[in-house]
Amino acid sequence: MTVSQPPRRLPRLYLVASTLTLLLAVVATSVGLFVPEFYRDAEVLLPQLYGQDLLTLVVAVPALAGALYSAHQGSLRGYVVWLGVTGYLLYTYASYAFLTAFNELYLVYVALFALTLFTLIGGIARIDPTVLREAFDDHPVRGYVAFQALVAGLLALMWLADVGPASLAGTRPGSIAETTLPVPVIQSLDLGVVIPSFALSAALLRKQRAWGYVFTGVLLVKGTTLGLAVLAMIVFMLQNGQTVPLPQIVLFALLSLTGLALVTRFIRAIPHSSFTTQPHAGAETRID
Repeated sequence: MTVSQPPRRLPRLYLVASTLTLLLAVVATSVGLFVPEFYRDAEVLLPQLYGQDLLTLVVAVPALAGALYSAHQGSLRGYVVWLGVTGYLLYTYASYAFLTAFNELYLVYVALFALTLFTLIGGIARIDPTVLREAFDDHPVRGYVAFQALVAGLLALMWLADVGPASLAGTRPGSIAETTLPVPVIQSLDLGVVIPSFALSAALLRKQRAWGYVFTGVLLVKGTTLGLAVLAMIVFMLQNGQTVPLPQIVLFALLSLTGLALVTRFIRAIPHSSFTTQPHAGAETRID
C-alpha cells in the first residue's frame, strides 16, 4: 500500500548552513566589489574576481535564497536548484580559498568552502534518486547527455592544451604566466573534479540510472551559473583592456545559453509538488 507523507522540510542544520552561506557570500562579494583595492592579486586576475563577485551577488545569492525557501517547503524543484547553486558556491570559494592572495576575508572564504561542501554532500545524501527518476517519466534525456559530454570534452581539451605542453617542457602554463600562482588552481579543480563529474553524470544518465538524474540536475545548475560568471569575467577583462579571443567569447556564450535553456527544461520537467528526501522505513514515497 502506498503511504502518503507530508513534504519533509530541510533539517535545521542545513537551513542554518545555507543561511550562513548567504550572509557570508553577501559580505565577501560586497567587500570585493565595493572596497577599493581590496584584492592584492596580480592585475591580470582582478577582472576575473570582480566578474565572479558580481555574478555571485546578483544571481547566485538570490537564486540560493529562493531555492532554499522552496526546498524547505518540500519542493523537489527547489531542492535540485538549492544543491546546484550550492555546488557553484563550493567551486567558487574553493578557488578563492586556494587562489586569491591572502586578505582579510581569508577565513570567510574558508568558512564558505566548508559550509558549501558540508551542505552539498549532506544534501545529495538525503535525496531519494528514484523519486527524481520517476518524476521524469518518459522525458527525453539525450540533450542533457550530449551537453554534459560536450562540456567535459571541451574543458579537457582547453586545459590540457594549456598545461600539457608546459608540463612536458617544464615551464609555467600560459594561464598563470603573469601571476604569482604556484599552480593553475582552476585547471586543477576542473581536471580533477569537474570534468570527471560531468563525464560520470552523462554516462549514468545515458543508461537512465537514478543517480544520473540527480547529478545532471546539480551539474546543470552549477555549470550554467559558472558559465554566466565566466561571461561576467570576460566583460570586466575587456573593460580592463585585456584581450579575449572572439571564438572563446562565442563558445562560452553559446555554452551558457544552451545550459540555461537545458536547466530550465530540466527543472520544469519536475512536478511542482514532490517529496524530496529519503522516505522513512516501511513507507513508499509517492510523486504527486
